Amino acid sequence: MFKKSIRNRLIVLLLLTTIVPFGTSIAITYFHIKESLKDQVVQENKSLLYQGKENLSSYIRELNGLSLSLYNNPDIVSFLRSPHKEKHYQILDTVKDVLQTILYAEENIERVYITFENDDRIISISKQSAVVFANKVENGNEEAFEKAKNSIGNMYIEPIHIQNDLDDIVNVKRPKTVLSIHRSFINSPSNNVLAFITLEITPDKIIELSENLYNKENEEFYIVSADGDFIYQSTQGEKADHKAWINTIVHTNDEQGTMEWSDDSFHGVMVYNKLPEIAGDWVLVKRIPYTTLYESVNNVAIINILFGVIGLILVVLATLFVSFKITSPIRILLHNIRQVEEGNMDVNFQPLGEDEIGVLGNRFKQMIEKINHLINKEYKLEIENKTNQLRVLQSQINPHFLYNALQSIGTLALKNNVPQIYSLITQLSKIMRYGMNMEEDIIPLIKEINYIKAFLLLQKERFGEQFEFNIDVDENAQDVKVPKMILQPIIENYFKHGFDDRTEVGMLTLTCSIEQNELFIAVNDNGTGVSEQRLREIDSYFHSGTSMGEGTNIGLKNVYARLKLYYHDQATLQLQNNEEGGLLVTMRLPIDVKGADYESNHY
Repeated sequence: MFKKSIRNRLIVLLLLTTIVPFGTSIAITYFHIKESLKDQVVQENKSLLYQGKENLSSYIRELNGLSLSLYNNPDIVSFLRSPHKEKHYQILDTVKDVLQTILYAEENIERVYITFENDDRIISISKQSAVVFANKVENGNEEAFEKAKNSIGNMYIEPIHIQNDLDDIVNVKRPKTVLSIHRSFINSPSNNVLAFITLEITPDKIIELSENLYNKENEEFYIVSADGDFIYQSTQGEKADHKAWINTIVHTNDEQGTMEWSDDSFHGVMVYNKLPEIAGDWVLVKRIPYTTLYESVNNVAIINILFGVIGLILVVLATLFVSFKITSPIRILLHNIRQVEEGNMDVNFQPLGEDEIGVLGNRFKQMIEKINHLINKEYKLEIENKTNQLRVLQSQINPHFLYNALQSIGTLALKNNVPQIYSLITQLSKIMRYGMNMEEDIIPLIKEINYIKAFLLLQKERFGEQFEFNIDVDENAQDVKVPKMILQPIIENYFKHGFDDRTEVGMLTLTCSIEQNELFIAVNDNGTGVSEQRLREIDSYFHSGTSMGEGTNIGLKNVYARLKLYYHDQATLQLQNNEEGGLLVTMRLPIDVKGADYESNHY
């Protein structure tokens, strides 16, 4: 019942045509905005990291420039090159001044010291103590010095660590978290290392620059050294699952880019940017979880869904209203139709409106009224049908009566020794029987030839010695099917238009043969022929359908029309004058009839 109800189907259709496009629109909008905002956030963070990279690089280059300032003092260079540094105590004040200048050149520099390569002395200065001249002790910097010596820029930045115990020499205990920049002092132009200059820097500036590059509430930020050590990390404590993405980021060949990452502790996008090697070869990494990345997208989706639900409620209400408004008149019509089916033809209901359904209701009432009127006429029609059947029966009896009468006359002629009359009556009977037989439209050629022969024999009897005819039909052409009465109009044309004006004995020749898988029929006479203008009119009619002019031969037009009906364009009909006088009419017909099965079907 649900599937048969137009109201239910209309409701379902309207809901589908609104919910599906609306839901699809929300989904497409969500995914489009999702990807768009993702690309936008990633691009913004790329720009932010690039700016952070420039700021950090500038800061590192500034500190690096301070360590290079020793090269600008010839006295210090000579002092470092001298193998007897104990004889140059007068230079120590200069060294102290230079180190002190470096110490106070940047507020985050905590200590500066020089470690001699081939000597056991260290010169150190910090903001908590004066210049210290001490013997070199093992302070844990040997590995860092080696990296500085082997690096391209002769510099190595040691990650954030606890300040070493160098101040134990002067019994000063103040461990601090610092970042150390180690530079090897080269004895140019050779590659010999004279000393190592170390700047211990508090990470306050780096922390300040880093905190401007991420949101502490929902993002992570890291600065990783080329060795995979943390220079800075927004989260406390190094986790074991950090090693995988750190190795991936550090060993990538791209200077900057993005990477999607998913593991037990993080699902999101990582944006990274590498500092140049001269600035420490660090990697800035920002990790943005998907929840943060798509937070704004989810908010937009919630708003869209909220409006979608409101719109859906309105659509449902509108659908129900429209469905009931449209289907209520239809239900009234259906009720009245059922009454008619039960035999109650008294249809009476209020107008259903002026729309299409209202017009349909009015037409339905009019139709029932006409049916009532037609029912009243049904008995009269039945009586008339009986009368027509009687007439048809009479029309079937009359031809048989005529044939029998002719047969009786022929028998009487034989009894009175008048065989010529019997022969004429027999030929006439054949012609009438052939013409009145309506059961066949396509017949073998031999039947058409026998009919034509009977017709010509009557004409021969009529004109006597003034008319002769010859019929030549190949044996293999006798069974070819042709349309009935296709030759009679052409032959009759000779007696209507060409026989009376002859100057000699009238002669008509009919030949039929098979040529190139076609039936060739030629009707040749010695009549007056046709004028050239008339031939052109007939030819134009055959090829373009133009009028044949006044005096049109209806029989010829009928033959041409029937050839088109049965054979389409595969049959030809041509007329031409003979040189010795008379007219030649030729037809070429396909052996198989491809057109209509029966001519009567097209009437």
